[in-house]
Amino acid sequence: MVITGLHLLQTYQCNFECDPCFVYSCPDAKGVMKISDIRKILNEAKQVGGIEWIYFEGGEPFLYYQTMLWGLRVAKDHGFKTGIVTNAYWATAVEDAKEWLTPISEIGISNLSISDDVYHYGEMEENLANYAYEAAKKLNLPVSKITIEDPKQYLKEIEWKGKPVVEGRVMFKGRAAEKLVEGLPRKPWKEFDKCFDEDFSNQSRVHIDPFGYIHVCQGITIGNIYQTSLKELLANFNPEQHSICAPILKGGPAELVREYEVEHEQEYVDECHLCYLTRLKLRKKFPNILAPDQMYGIRS
Repeated sequence: MVITGLHLLQTYQCNFECDPCFVYSCPDAKGVMKISDIRKILNEAKQVGGIEWIYFEGGEPFLYYQTMLWGLRVAKDHGFKTGIVTNAYWATAVEDAKEWLTPISEIGISNLSISDDVYHYGEMEENLANYAYEAAKKLNLPVSKITIEDPKQYLKEIEWKGKPVVEGRVMFKGRAAEKLVEGLPRKPWKEFDKCFDEDFSNQSRVHIDPFGYIHVCQGITIGNIYQTSLKELLANFNPEQHSICAPILKGGPAELVREYEVEHEQEYVDECHLCYLTRLKLRKKFPNILAPDQMYGIRS
C-alpha cells in the first residue's frame, strides 16, 4: 500500500447537516482532533515515508480554526503539501473572509477546496462560498470549488451502461443513502459488480478520523492508530485478505452480498447504495472494521 495522501477528518461536527454527507456530519456530532492527535499523526506520517499531502477536512475544520492553523503550520514544517476542504460558513463578506484566510496564506497551502452547491447555498440564499473564493483569489491562494449536483437531474440523463458519473455526483452512502434515493432510477443489484470509487489494490490516500480509525473508504477501516502505528497498519494492509475489501475487489458490492449471504432488495441507485446498505447489515459481524458508529448515522 503506497499512500501519498492523508486526509484528516479533523472533526465530525459541522454547522450544516447536508443530505449528501457520507460521514453524517452535523452540529452535535462527536469526535474532534486535539493538537496532540494531529501531532501524533504528522509524526507517524513522517516515519511512513512517501506521504506528500495532508488535507484538513471534516465535518468542518474551520470550527476548530486555531487547531487547524497549528496543524497546517507543523505539516508544512514536516515538508508536506497541505489542503483544506471547507463550506465557507465563515466568509460573511469578502473583507471578512480575507481576515480568516490571511493567516493561512502566510503559512502557505497547496489547495483550498470550497463547497458550493444547492445543498450548502440555495438559489435564494447569500452565497458565502463566492465570498471565500474571491478572498482566496485576492490572497493568491490556490482555490477550487466542490459542487454536488442534484441526482434527480443528472440521473435522468444517464443511460445505464456501467459508466460512472464522476464529476459532481452524489455518492449514495451515509446520509445520502437515507435522504436522496427516493424516486431515483435503480438497477438490479447483480449489475453492481465493480467499485468505481476506490481501488483497494492501488490505494493512494486514506482518511484518519478523530477516533483514530484509518478509512480506506468512509466506514471501511483497516485499524486504529491508537492501537497500532500508522506505518505498521499501512505496511500490513492486504486488501485480498481484508474481510470487506476482498469481496468488493473480486466482484464489487454484489460479491459482498453473496459472500456473506446478506438479505437485500433487488434494485439500488448505484454501487455505493448497495455497498453501504449491505455494510449496515454486516456491522455486528465486523464491528472493528465497519466503524465508527458516526459513519453509519448512529449517535450515542
